[in-house]
Parts: sequence; C-alpha cells; structure tokens
Amino acid sequence: MLDEKFSFNLLKEDNLARLGQINTHRGIIDTPTFMPVGTQGTVKSVFSEDLTATGTQIILSNTYHLMIRPGVERISRVGGLHEFMNCNLPILTDSGGFQIMSLSKLVKIDKKKGATFNSHVDGKKFVLSPEESIKIQKKINSDIVMVLDECPQLTTNKKSISESLNLSIDWAKRSKDEFGDNPKKALFGIVQGGIYDDLRLECLEKLEKISFDGYAVGGLAVGETQNQMFIVLDNIANKLPKNKPRYLMGVGTPSDILGAVKRGIDMFDCVMPTRSGRTGLVFTWNGKLNLKNAKYKYDDTPIDVNTKVKNLNRYSKSYLNHLINTNEILASMLLTIHNINFYQELMFEIRKNIENKTFDKFYNKYINVI
Repeated sequence: MLDEKFSFNLLKEDNLARLGQINTHRGIIDTPTFMPVGTQGTVKSVFSEDLTATGTQIILSNTYHLMIRPGVERISRVGGLHEFMNCNLPILTDSGGFQIMSLSKLVKIDKKKGATFNSHVDGKKFVLSPEESIKIQKKINSDIVMVLDECPQLTTNKKSISESLNLSIDWAKRSKDEFGDNPKKALFGIVQGGIYDDLRLECLEKLEKISFDGYAVGGLAVGETQNQMFIVLDNIANKLPKNKPRYLMGVGTPSDILGAVKRGIDMFDCVMPTRSGRTGLVFTWNGKLNLKNAKYKYDDTPIDVNTKVKNLNRYSKSYLNHLINTNEILASMLLTIHNINFYQELMFEIRKNIENKTFDKFYNKYINVI
C-alpha cells in the first residue's frame, strides 16, 4: 500500500549522480526521472495508457494555460486534472512563471498584485499572483505544486537579475503561506539567479530558510549555451538539499540530461521529445534522425527493432517518411510515442548504471552520440 505522505528517499550515489524514489499517494517515481509535458491537459497525440506503457511515471502540466483554457472551474468540478484528462499518473504543475517571461509583451508585473496577463487566446485579462497560482494548482489537484516565480530572460544585466531574484523570493514566501500544510502534496521552491553563481547561492540560502519539499533550478534553457548551463549546475546542483528532489526545469536534450544527472539533478521536463516527434525528428541510441529526408524514402527498416511499445518496430522508416510528408496525423502519434519511449529508456539506463556504479562509463559512451 502506498504511503499517503509525499517523501523522497536517496538510495544510492555514483559520484554526484543520484538514484532515488519519490513517494506520492498516486505512485512511486524513480529518479532520475523525465516528465513528458502535457501543457494543456494532454501530452499531444498520446493516450494516457501509452504513456504508462513507456515507463512514464509522472507528467507535467501548466497553470497558466489551464487557467486560460478550459478554465479552473471546469477542471475542478470533476475532481481535478487527473479525472478531467483520464490520467492516473502523478502530475506536477508549473506555476505560470515561465509564461511571465515568454509572454512578456502581454504581461505587466506588480510586486504586490503579481502578473497581469492579457490572454494570448482572446485578450481577456487575468491576474496571476503567488496566492492565485497556488489556489489554481490546489483546485486542479496537482500532486507537485510549483511556487510562482519570475523567470528572467537571459541577460548580462546583473542588477536586473538580482531585482528579479528578490521578487521571486517574496513570491516564494507568499506561495508557501498560501499552500499551507498538506502532507499528500508537495511544494517546490525555484532557484533563480541567471548565470551568476553568487546570486544562485543567495537565492538557495533564502529558499532553504522558507523550506520546501523539493528544489528546482529555474531560469535555464532560456538561450544560454549548454556549457553555460553546466557551469551553473557545477556551482549550485550539489549544494541543493541532499534529502530533497532536485529538478532542472525545461531541460532538455538527451545530452543535457546526461550532463545534469552527472551533476546531481533528479528530475527533468521538456517539450523536445513531443515537439520533435510532430516535426519528423526522432531520437535514437545512434543519434537523431530526420525522417522527412528523402534518404528514408526506400528504407524498410524500423527506427528501433527492439521497441515493442505500440508495435513501433513494425513501422518502416519508408512508411513513416510517407506519413510525415503527407501530413498524416498518424505520423505525429507514432513518432511522439517513440521519442517519449526513448527518453524513458534513457532514464531507465541512467538509473541502472547509477545502481551499478557504472554511470561515468555510460556517460562517456553516449554524451557525444545522443
């Protein structure tokens, strides 16, 4: 029987790489883990049961987008997001902080009020304060709730990043107060600070004083190079609390994930496997393939002969090339599930190699391949 209380157990370490388990009342999450992104209450073109078949143990959805469409009340009236989208997996919800940055032309920020949005859909005005973001995430029954933060754009203006950090800390405190006490759920704080080591450490110190169930590293995957991201992680990742999950938001490529695991990160999410699948790009153990290319027109081999999920090993690259170039919906379905399955295979192999204390060998074999 599952423990009703949210918890994290660190099981083993291989240098800085960590093997662990997150316990939720909806199921166990083995870490390091990858969360497919279901921004609007769906992982695009994939059935929930197919996600489970790939080994997916948790998905991510987004507070801002669900607030806009279909609306919080429409979801909460049926019991929450799990019931609404027919998904039994644990769900983490982003707070809307990334949209404050990505939709900045439609947003006005006030320290007390929060962020005032004009909907990107119909222009309707919404106010997303730290309190409102938490209320929404609680109403839709998220399992892991994120504090509202301001995710700054990549900049070398350190003063601007510092001011943004202070705003995020204030919002983190307010988010914690609104969240209250719910042992079944978890609230994660978000470490900001741009590419500045001292600001990252300052932010972490202040967040630890507030105390959260997990800690995310935000403000990356916003235009910096992979090397810049790894330098930030070299400084901050292993200083995050050892007994709490460590989450790198919005990352990333398979090599990003390998590099971040090597530096002590436990959780990841990214639209890359799903978005790439919809454009004909697939991930394999031998690197990326663009199945739109004419060279696959007469290639009768499958992407991966060993993949059994949805009988993907029965579809030839020739057929998939045809589906892509005729804009058939089946192409998106097959390639998206392939990519999610590959990412989950990657996470499984990462966990196995940490368990066996062979992660560095695995890392060296694949870091420049996938």
